[in-house]
Amino acid sequence: MNEFVFGPAPWEPVLEALPSGGTLSAVRFLTLMEGESEGALEEALERLRDNDILLDVSDLPKVHGTGEAAVRLRREEQLVDAGTLMQSLEKTDPLRVYLEELAQIPACGDTALLAQRLLEGDKSVVEQLTALMLRRVLEEAVRMVGRGVLLQDLIQEGSLGLWEGILSYGGGDLEAHCDRYIRTAVARLVTMQARDNGVGQRLLTAMEDYRAVDDRLLSELGRNPTVEELAEALHMTMEETQTVAKMLGTARDLAKIKRQPDPEEEKAEDRQAVEDTAYFQMRQRIAELLSELDSVDAELLGLRFGLEGGKPLSPEDTGRRLGLTPEEVVAREGVALAKLREKK
Repeated sequence: MNEFVFGPAPWEPVLEALPSGGTLSAVRFLTLMEGESEGALEEALERLRDNDILLDVSDLPKVHGTGEAAVRLRREEQLVDAGTLMQSLEKTDPLRVYLEELAQIPACGDTALLAQRLLEGDKSVVEQLTALMLRRVLEEAVRMVGRGVLLQDLIQEGSLGLWEGILSYGGGDLEAHCDRYIRTAVARLVTMQARDNGVGQRLLTAMEDYRAVDDRLLSELGRNPTVEELAEALHMTMEETQTVAKMLGTARDLAKIKRQPDPEEEKAEDRQAVEDTAYFQMRQRIAELLSELDSVDAELLGLRFGLEGGKPLSPEDTGRRLGLTPEEVVAREGVALAKLREKK
């Protein structure tokens, strides 16, 4: 009887290359997992959790959606920005009730002493530790307001993370340990909501559009286009364009290029000079890095990212050029990028 041996899923080499205790862009994670089954998604999330890799949701686009939930999401964001969250909510609002109850919990207690008692097996301190650190959950939840998840849901998920952090404590800085668990739980919820909202597919499309427009404007202008020019050509807002540019990651994956200054902090002519210099430095660095790969992987990345001046190709088109399946293209791309990150 023939035995069928299945290779790793396309996302596996990418996650395996990440160092324990590090971070992974939520946008990269969503685009990597786009089209994968729910089972694969859960497996990938467990892999991240087991390796203590935190999802960085800072580059996720803000999405409010439509309907009553969207109205509530926008209002929560406005109230948080104004610093009037609790007092502006109705007295019977469940969130206000919770915030008032939290405000009444004494914020006193020796966390280090309680942590030591916990290590000695005294489970009676778990509830006290939880009460002491609930404000840390609120701080993280408020930080995530505006990312498509209701504040009460963020608090609930963060509280579960806190509880798990306390129960899994094995020594060291308890607060830092629990903060990591809180952030992990909240970031996972925000990322999954973004997936439900179709962010992964939209960003994949936006990435392809960005690459194509960037290449066209480069040819037309003879220089690296500004963010304003890209936004106008893409019919996107500045924030949306910057989000796509940040997560696109050619410079991020293949070269250590310093992030460009905020346009409001630099004169237009100075900003353009910096962008032009960074662009050509990036091209030079990319060529140096690609020379350290074998010829197939170097050509594969060149085709995928349009590094030789052509239009970036999809995994399917790249595979046809190289005689590979789309799955093999994605897998080799992940491994090749991981190698380049190690050499940066």
